[in-house]
Amino acid sequence: MITRILAFLLLLYLLGYAVFAVMLPEAGDDRQTDAIVVLTGGAKRLERGIDLLERGRAQRMLISGVARSVRPSELAQRYDAEQALFDCCIDLGREAVDTRSNAEETADWIKRHKFKSVRLVTTDWHMPRARLEIARKMDGPTVFGDAIQSSPSFRTLFLEYNKYILRQAATLVGI
Repeated sequence: MITRILAFLLLLYLLGYAVFAVMLPEAGDDRQTDAIVVLTGGAKRLERGIDLLERGRAQRMLISGVARSVRPSELAQRYDAEQALFDCCIDLGREAVDTRSNAEETADWIKRHKFKSVRLVTTDWHMPRARLEIARKMDGPTVFGDAIQSSPSFRTLFLEYNKYILRQAATLVGI
């Protein structure tokens, strides 16, 4: 009986991983939102956020998880954006060091600015956990996912899937 239960749990785990790997979120549409939140740490995330802001798809953008040594002028130059855009419309979040602290930083920023709709930009394999963490930290604002398509390795997907199910389990028990 115990062997069957363990086999069933293993099967559920493997099926969950398969669904996670096959059903990665897609890029968002071009809808207007009040704000954009970009989580640092992956290719093309900042480019997507800056492009949306330049095209007027949001009023303001938070880049969460920026190193303290990085200056807005360096980012403007690196991503070929106008310094004026950084001066008026882009906030650099410097407190976050991981996805959980990204969520805290993001929730505080959204509450401070009283935004009602936010576009979250992160890599496709990171989106489920990032949305979970942000949803845990705030009520009210609608968060639209805008996933940057990638080709993650088996290892990356495996690690992220395990982080995701552990956070889901922690949420269920109130941690």
